[in-house]
Amino acid sequence: MGLMEQKQHFSVNLLDWYMINRRDLPWRRHHNPYFTWVSEIMLQQTRVDTVIPYFNRFIANFPAVQALAEAPEEDVLKNWEGLGYYSRARNLQAAARQVMELHGGEMPQDKQAVFALKGVGPYTAGAILSIAFNQPQPAVDGNVMRVLSRYFLIDEDIMKGSTRVLMEELAGELIPEGRARDFNQALMELGALVCTPKAPHCLTCPVMEQCSGRIAGRELTLPVKTKAKPPRPEQRLVALVEGRGKHRGQVLVRQRPATGLLARMWELPHVLAAPAAAGKVAGPLADEPAMALLAGSLWAEGFAARPEGLATHAEHVFSHIVWNLQVYKCTEQDQGSDELPLIAAEARAAYEVQAATKEMAASVLDAARSASDLDGEMLPEAAEASINSALTQTGKGDGLIYRWIGPKDMEKLAFPNVFLKLLSSYFAGAYDEVSE
Repeated sequence: MGLMEQKQHFSVNLLDWYMINRRDLPWRRHHNPYFTWVSEIMLQQTRVDTVIPYFNRFIANFPAVQALAEAPEEDVLKNWEGLGYYSRARNLQAAARQVMELHGGEMPQDKQAVFALKGVGPYTAGAILSIAFNQPQPAVDGNVMRVLSRYFLIDEDIMKGSTRVLMEELAGELIPEGRARDFNQALMELGALVCTPKAPHCLTCPVMEQCSGRIAGRELTLPVKTKAKPPRPEQRLVALVEGRGKHRGQVLVRQRPATGLLARMWELPHVLAAPAAAGKVAGPLADEPAMALLAGSLWAEGFAARPEGLATHAEHVFSHIVWNLQVYKCTEQDQGSDELPLIAAEARAAYEVQAATKEMAASVLDAARSASDLDGEMLPEAAEASINSALTQTGKGDGLIYRWIGPKDMEKLAFPNVFLKLLSSYFAGAYDEVSE
């Protein structure tokens, strides 16, 4: 069989298989360009089963481009919480604002206009245009390149830009006339369900008879892919500071800077432990020096806290970094405690003014909430936001925003998944006893 016949065999048999075996996914029930776009952004680096509940909730809260464009970023991040790769959410909202400003709220159908949207690369542009508008545009991601590498026995490194171009040209040639929507989804489905990375199900594959990789016994060695550089491990010390007095039942959290990694998300205070010697991986720090370092870092930010002991270990994986977290339960201390170094007079005065302001704001907020509850009405969001701003404190050292929170505050603030789990466990009583 020649190459032309091999291509035709692939397209015909793949489509026949897909029409019988395709999964019922919420974004496939409509050819809504916005739904397609949101689902494709969510599916980047994330499994379908994980995405489904996030997609349903996101669409329920932001049903159209305008709703997403006009939403507070905090609400968007909260709806994305736990899905990871939060820059996707920010880029999605920024692109929604582009669609509103440049295209009157309608998803453009021109390839260059779609590609110009923030966070939209060649694959996502192809997916939107083919699935939503049935345009014969290739949508080539890792799954697709794996399928094509095996079926056509392509030995080129899929990490190279030139290989992607080759794959896009090949995928474009395979699209049957008028069937771009179904074909591209079929190709994705085959890579997800059958032609999997480590254990392809060749015996159930609809195109196995003409798969050159299988015939050559290369299905497990293809595609050729240069290994990415492993993420750099970092040992970090985390403070789970338990409040006392007016902060009883609360813990201290902080908001990350407006730009950079996990921008504007909330987290538990943490500090990088001493780096490892050259060529070695940093291991866990002994508890005594770790707690001393943690207490010192909090003190530098204007908070007095005494570490009580190790609560747990945790891990947070980024594409280029792995945070290995040692989490210590700490107790808030009075700034004037004899157990702590004397604070400078001017710093003490600033602390007392800040504390008085926060205490007054907390009283006003509690009273307003109580009145709202009695009247059966919600406290206006603008008023609550204004009062909440007075409850925050800017750190003296790194300038990050700190605040004390209880379980109800977690319903509004967005946390990276690792801190969400740690805080949820804390409020559930998981760390009531710690190792000293």
